[in-house]
Amino acid sequence: MVNIMADAKKLVRLTYKAYLADADERLYDTTDADAAKEAGIFNEKMTYAPMAHLCGGKTLFPDLEAAIEAAEVGKETTVTIPCEKAAGARNPKLIEIYPIKDFYKQEINPYPGLTVTLGNKSGTILSVGAGRVKVDFNNQLAGHDLKYVFTVTEEITEDVAKAKAIIELNAGTFEGFEAAVADGKVVITEAEVCKFDQNWPIAKYKIVADLRSAFGVERVEFVQVWDSAKKE
Repeated sequence: MVNIMADAKKLVRLTYKAYLADADERLYDTTDADAAKEAGIFNEKMTYAPMAHLCGGKTLFPDLEAAIEAAEVGKETTVTIPCEKAAGARNPKLIEIYPIKDFYKQEINPYPGLTVTLGNKSGTILSVGAGRVKVDFNNQLAGHDLKYVFTVTEEITEDVAKAKAIIELNAGTFEGFEAAVADGKVVITEAEVCKFDQNWPIAKYKIVADLRSAFGVERVEFVQVWDSAKKE
């Protein structure tokens, strides 16, 4: 086992249900497949299972981050975050109108609720009419209080399991990867698919940062294996 430095961050798995805390309290995200189906937000491309989370990574709203870090394993926790501490208020200046022909040029048939990318901005179509399309570029959570119901199912402490969780968190899967942790360093053997993924060099920067945070180590190595073709 590698010697964990004092500043190493906690790595956990958790299940959660995330709600817009309005009058009808709508579920907008979850790790529970049945709850997603019931709310009409099920996505067959998503994996519904306890999710790895590296505490202190500043990827969540601060109040939610603090609640997860303080939570007891196995105990359901509920936290409500007011709008101003979540995604903030809606900005009317981020609602823009475009000619419908701009969408037809991109072979997009616009309709209310469709998420679109225009330039470098992503937004949601609010309305279509009279040759114009109204698009809202506000964060979809803006203007809402939020409620999270979550359970930390485990704290991940075993070295290889921690490395595996970090890879899953950033690459979506650990399939094809290998991990070893010893002598004050973390060594990741890359999956074959990494050789052909143009985004992999950039993804590695985030993986290195997360591995350093989870283990408190300075050195992270990546190994790429090229086997010679087998002779018949």
